[in-house]
Amino acid sequence: MPTALIAEDEPLLAAELREELARLWPELAICAVAHDGHAALHAIEQHRPDVLFLDVQMPGPTGIEVARVTGVRAHVVFITAFDHYAVQAFEEGAVDYLLKPLDTSRLARAVHRVRERLHRPPADLSRLLDQIRQGPGTERLRWITVLNGREIRLITVEDICYFRADSKYVAVVTADGEALISTPLQDLVARLDPATFWRIHRGTVVNVDAVHSVRRGVSGRLELRLKQRPETLRVSSAYAHLFKHM
Repeated sequence: MPTALIAEDEPLLAAELREELARLWPELAICAVAHDGHAALHAIEQHRPDVLFLDVQMPGPTGIEVARVTGVRAHVVFITAFDHYAVQAFEEGAVDYLLKPLDTSRLARAVHRVRERLHRPPADLSRLLDQIRQGPGTERLRWITVLNGREIRLITVEDICYFRADSKYVAVVTADGEALISTPLQDLVARLDPATFWRIHRGTVVNVDAVHSVRRGVSGRLELRLKQRPETLRVSSAYAHLFKHM
């Protein structure tokens, strides 16, 4: 019986992938589900799975780094979100990949291809991984694209007060409302200007230009008041040091 590991930092997406794999490939045994790169590497050493479903961007070692360490010990299916350069490289390298949010038909095709290759040794991805790691250079995010009915709305990053992780989505909060996008928060953080957008919680990234003041709440935690929003944002203890000189 073939075995597989799922390494995906979004628990809901990991659970959805596991459920769909059980339906599409009943013979496949999921030996472990990891939510960061370190846990994935540990589980790979422990279980020696035949197939790896690896999130390209996750805490600790990324999916690219995990694939590099594991070498040719397993067949790899990458999971990515709107990384056009990586997708192009995957296609040119004939590597299976899944886009977020999960598309069942795309997963079915990936499963079919992996099952056909199981009797062959896994491909050597070293050159492909080097190509993706070097990349074309990451440009700073200038705007967010939001589908609004039949229209596409462009929100410039200067107009964003903060980002908030919301289940499978991320809320883009502006002075006059919010919109949901499917790009993972950590992918956004990688392209935002770190001098302007600060992470204040695992699920919140704030535009410091949108902050009116910082105060300590009754709980002892720091809270941010915004210039154009009525709500306050709590700062987790892990990020409180960012505001010690403000």
